[in-house]
Amino acid sequence: MGIIYLVIIAIAYLILARSSAEKTRRSLEISWKSLVKMIPLLLAIFALVGLFEQFVSPEWIESRFGADAGLMALLTGAGLGSIAIGPPLAAFPLAGTLLDNGAWPSAVATFIVAWISVGIVTLPFEAEVFGLRFTLLRNGLAFVSALLIGLCIGIVL
Repeated sequence: MGIIYLVIIAIAYLILARSSAEKTRRSLEISWKSLVKMIPLLLAIFALVGLFEQFVSPEWIESRFGADAGLMALLTGAGLGSIAIGPPLAAFPLAGTLLDNGAWPSAVATFIVAWISVGIVTLPFEAEVFGLRFTLLRNGLAFVSALLIGLCIGIVL
């Protein structure tokens, strides 16, 4: 899939280069600088996935995240996603590892949605900026939404 995106982007750059070579050059410079800044993050994500794969057994994953765990799998996914901190980009490789090791797609979807939308670790900062009532309501609704989205994924898949 990544190759397809690269081909599409390369074609777009070729088309744009014909209309404005200077803007295309600047765009490529910005893209390169962004990539260089992201390399440490990407390496850290891959290292984290490697550690996860080596120290968390497939049996443990299946027992906590598998379809047989039912509601507990959804709650585990939502709970771990809620306390995870880091860029959403990091959630996807971890989610892929969970799926590869027997996790229920519903639990994995719940994990991803909770990671992206619920912020238990950042709750004090959010409450300071937006107020406690708003923060608790937003996080509570996001948590419930993560569970509902996970259930919907289970129905569709």
